[in-house]
Amino acid sequence: MGAPHLTLASASSRRRELLARLGLAPDAVTPADIDETPLKGERPRAYALRMGREKALAVEAPGFVLAGDTVVAVGRRILPKTETEEEARACLELMSGRRHQVLSSVVLRAPDGTLRERLDETVVCFKRLSAEEIAAYLAGGEWRGKAGGYAIQGAAEGLIAWIRGSHSGVMGLPLYDTRALLKAAGFAIG
Repeated sequence: MGAPHLTLASASSRRRELLARLGLAPDAVTPADIDETPLKGERPRAYALRMGREKALAVEAPGFVLAGDTVVAVGRRILPKTETEEEARACLELMSGRRHQVLSSVVLRAPDGTLRERLDETVVCFKRLSAEEIAAYLAGGEWRGKAGGYAIQGAAEGLIAWIRGSHSGVMGLPLYDTRALLKAAGFAIG
């Protein structure tokens, strides 16, 4: 009997790369098509978990479905996946010199429909950013489509004073939690 069928419910090439670090390649990649609008008054933790669950449930596939979501929050405020330079600038200015949370959910749907889930919480602190540093970062374009307007695996890493938690979680797939869920489901992972 072969390995269980695994579908990744994400279009993110970064999540595929991170999954490969665990020695796994999904049999299929099927992005979940869901409404990602936060509910009125929804807190960041609840939102991250709900998004992971909804993505895992939205994809029709045999075997196991792995889904997740990454949310950047300052206090109770959920920051957007930035689509404009103005949005990205506002996020960076808000996070400049202060802590923020990165919440990454991982949800594994088994063939029988049961869900296993984990939520990784990482605290990130940017240095106090000058207008010139923000402008230079924005000029590089890494902010496009990124939660909170930055990608830790790129130039933004040089602007981060410290993190407490999972570096891979900030990138979009907390590997420790992902490995634990897959092992609990019976995947052979070294």
